[in-house]
Amino acid sequence: MFRFESPQYLWLLWLVVVLVAVRYYSLWRRQKKIMRIGDKDLVRQLMPDASTMRRRVKFWLTMAAVAVLVVVIARPQMGSKISNEKRNGIETIICLDISNSMLAQDVAPSRLDKSKMLVENLVDNFTNDKIGLVVFAGDAFVQLPITSDYVSAKMFLHGISPALISTQGTDIARALSVASSSFTQQQGVGKAIILITDGEDHEGGALEAAKEARKKGINVFILGIGSTKGSPIPVGGGEYIRDNTGNIVMSALNEDMCRDIARAGSGTYIHVDNTNDAQEKLNDELSKLQKGETESVIYSEYAEQFQSFCIVLLVLLIVEACIMEKKNPLFKHFRLFKK
Repeated sequence: MFRFESPQYLWLLWLVVVLVAVRYYSLWRRQKKIMRIGDKDLVRQLMPDASTMRRRVKFWLTMAAVAVLVVVIARPQMGSKISNEKRNGIETIICLDISNSMLAQDVAPSRLDKSKMLVENLVDNFTNDKIGLVVFAGDAFVQLPITSDYVSAKMFLHGISPALISTQGTDIARALSVASSSFTQQQGVGKAIILITDGEDHEGGALEAAKEARKKGINVFILGIGSTKGSPIPVGGGEYIRDNTGNIVMSALNEDMCRDIARAGSGTYIHVDNTNDAQEKLNDELSKLQKGETESVIYSEYAEQFQSFCIVLLVLLIVEACIMEKKNPLFKHFRLFKK
């Protein structure tokens, strides 16, 4: 497995783009100055030893050297030792509602942010378990395939927002269907779908999808977040989403539907509020699931690969230094550069 130890330095590659832009701007200025002196072809005849192609090759060699130097700074590494670790745990797929209604703030700081904190705390409690992440609104897709890499799980979690899905709405059935097909094929392992939503199902079919999951041996837990009284949905600048008549839209938690889905999926409904009760109840429910042997591929050692890139960098610099901007009299019989 290839990786960069310090990938943040790869942003320095934009320096190459800037230098290229400066280069072409300088060439444009140079052409304008030459045209002031006289005819372009005549000026070229006055400088018979000058070579446009040589300058061009030297410049691109320099840019390649800068790019390779940035890669060296980012510390490329290659996984040198692979081990298959066997652990006893469960498999869990988180289905996170990212529809606009999850921006409501009846749960602090918002329904979506509270959900993220809940999932992050859940991951912190995992040891030998696997976790996957599905996000949904009017559609659903796998944000993180099932894995035991908890660091990646948290990284993907932080980048979630309603902007990830352009189709708004709440299609719980689609989310459950995508999650059900995202588990591994290992037998004897407890499998759970944890669906976090405010319970506004706009598409229908959620009960049937939960029953299908139960037939596959998957327990469906529903975490309903928000107030049953309803809350406005902020859009920024102190404004809220309004309907066609100009009235503020109130998003309310549909607990009855959440309970029905959990019951159909042989799971439990848990209400999420501003306390930590939901977290404790969820941990208790997951601890009851059967733990089975899961297998994970782990890259336990990484070898530095910057040495190879340093050799390439050195070769580029040597070649660039050996190429003169004007024709070399020692090699006048060799026509590597036509211009």
